[in-house]
Amino acid sequence: MPYYEVDVPISNTRQGLRGVHVFTGQADSPGTAVRLAHEAYDAARSAQQAGLAIPGSRPDGWGARGYRPGWEPDWPAATADRWKSPYSWTSLSTFGL
Repeated sequence: MPYYEVDVPISNTRQGLRGVHVFTGQADSPGTAVRLAHEAYDAARSAQQAGLAIPGSRPDGWGARGYRPGWEPDWPAATADRWKSPYSWTSLSTFGL
């Protein structure tokens, strides 16, 4: 199964900051990738709020390494596409090599 990258816009309205949270893992479609990334985020948030350790990555690669209270993801604006490593052999021409 291919790996996907899910980019989720995030914002911290108290500090006026914006960014993107990136998730990666295996999925059969972009829609499934967004759903699985959202599940990983929800699991991390629930664990943190319960005072528990954030779960590690599942066998399919989906997981969250941390959770920052005050940062809100914009899930409807999330995008997903197959993950492409910037260090793969197929992209060396991008760097002029």
